[in-house]
Amino acid sequence: MASPITDRSAPPLPATTTRRPRTRLPLNGLLALAAVVFTGVVTEILPAGLLPQMSADLGASESQIGQLVAIYAVTTAITAIPLTAVTRSLPRKPLLVGLVIGFALVNGVTAIADSYMVILIARMFGGMLAGLLWAMAAGYAMRTVAPEHSGRALSIAMVGTPLAFAFGLPIATTLGAAIGWRAAFGVIAVVGVGLAIWAAAALPSFAGERSGQRPSLSSVLRMPGLAAVLATTAAFVLAHNIAYTYIAPLTVASGIDRHLDLALLVFGVLAVVGVIGAGALVDRRMRSMVLVATALLGLAMIAIGLFAAQPVVVYVALGAWGIAYGTAPTLLQAAPARIAGDAADVAQSMVVATWNGSIAAGAFLGGLALDSMGVEVLPWLALALLAVAAVIAATARAAFRPVGAGA
Repeated sequence: MASPITDRSAPPLPATTTRRPRTRLPLNGLLALAAVVFTGVVTEILPAGLLPQMSADLGASESQIGQLVAIYAVTTAITAIPLTAVTRSLPRKPLLVGLVIGFALVNGVTAIADSYMVILIARMFGGMLAGLLWAMAAGYAMRTVAPEHSGRALSIAMVGTPLAFAFGLPIATTLGAAIGWRAAFGVIAVVGVGLAIWAAAALPSFAGERSGQRPSLSSVLRMPGLAAVLATTAAFVLAHNIAYTYIAPLTVASGIDRHLDLALLVFGVLAVVGVIGAGALVDRRMRSMVLVATALLGLAMIAIGLFAAQPVVVYVALGAWGIAYGTAPTLLQAAPARIAGDAADVAQSMVVATWNGSIAAGAFLGGLALDSMGVEVLPWLALALLAVAAVIAATARAAFRPVGAGA
């Protein structure tokens, strides 16, 4: 029997029956992914919030405790691509659940270890797990829905990142002050075990890549548009981190540095707004959203550069900055996943390496600029990099296509 869609002789259906049904997203699984991402980010940045306590208890300097964050990010950048390459054939769900259990073990070891070196090694293993997790999470979320809804699914899964910066670190820091830094890590470890159980129950299963279907790393990198996406990511994230790493000195002139916790809360809350906006529009307006986010961050840098002594202007700029940066996880991970198709995890590993490398480079270059030219140069240096990102995103036609667009 012919379908009314294919049988041209059939009478047209009433208008009320031709409307497409509203697609229900698999929220339970996507929220489980968001919780995993949230916990992964908190694991990465937690030593920064517990720095004085850890320093006193471990007999290490505060700069050494700060290096626990740096080594995590650097290890993630170095290992994301090779670890993703060697695990491509493994079933996705057991691998993801195993990574979450690994995070729990890293935090558990940190909670009980008496040696700084043991914790440093544990953090290196955590960075390795994180690189693989970030490479998998975006593609996993996008595979749970039809392609035309993949951006919305990704935005839900990635909302854990800004939420961790806005609320996760303050909550964990408060918890550490109340019950001690070891107990704070212990709580995160227990939460990780619970998340592993949730993920195992809520997420669908996906097979790994078959050996004969795996494109090489070089062939993935040569896919049209991917190099442009990576270059845009590098410029955007580098610009953000050159300024964000030194947000305290940037806000001294306005006096906001005395209330930096409130300023960062404003940033984090509005970053969530950016995630929501990106999720609503990424499937139809990806390139436009990338350009808007870049322009919004650029305007924030101009405002801080010109009116650094005006607290109202700086607060508004921080809000715009938060919205702009909040869009980045969705936009800059949806693009390579669509380009790479079945090799999305490999493409995502390249994004992870680029992203974390840009975090480290931003801190380094920003520090050099701060020492040699002063804090006032940082917004303008970031603005120059954002201009590069905007040019690449606007001109690389294959890089940021919406769903269904041709090559």
